[in-house]
Amino acid sequence: MSLREGLQTALKEAMRAKAADRLSTLRLISAAIKDRDIASRGEGGPEMVGDEAILAILGKMVKQRHESARAYEAGGRPELAQKELAEITVIEDFLPRQLTGDEVETAIKAAIAEAGAGSLRDMGKVMAVLKGKYTGQMDFGSVGPKVKELLA
Repeated sequence: MSLREGLQTALKEAMRAKAADRLSTLRLISAAIKDRDIASRGEGGPEMVGDEAILAILGKMVKQRHESARAYEAGGRPELAQKELAEITVIEDFLPRQLTGDEVETAIKAAIAEAGAGSLRDMGKVMAVLKGKYTGQMDFGSVGPKVKELLA
C-alpha cells in the first residue's frame, strides 16, 4: 500500500471513529498533498506526486509544528503548543523510523564513500546521496554540519 493510500485509509478510520483532532490533522496532510499535486501538474510533472515527495511534505509539516510549538511555549500559550505537538504525533505515524545518532553518522560516512567526496566542495553530492536514500528518516538541517565536519 502506498503512503497516499495509507493516509486515505487513516482518514476514513478517523471519520468513523469521530476522532476530531486526528481527522483535522489528516485533512491538513491531504490538503498539503493536493496542493503539491496541483503544483506538480502546473510544472508539467506527474498527475500525482510519489511517496518521496509526500515524505518531504510530512517532514516539512513536522518541522513547522516544532517551530510553532516553541514559539507558543515562548509566548506563554502552552495549550496551543500542546495542540501542535499532538499534530506532530499524528504526522509521524506516516513517517519512517528516525535514524539514531550513530546510524546517521554511519549513513553519512557511507554516502561520502559512495559519492567519492574528498573535500567540502563535494558536500552537495553527499547530501544528494543522503536525500535519495534517507528522506524522512533524518533531519537534513542537522545533518549538514556533520557532513561538513567529516569532509573538513
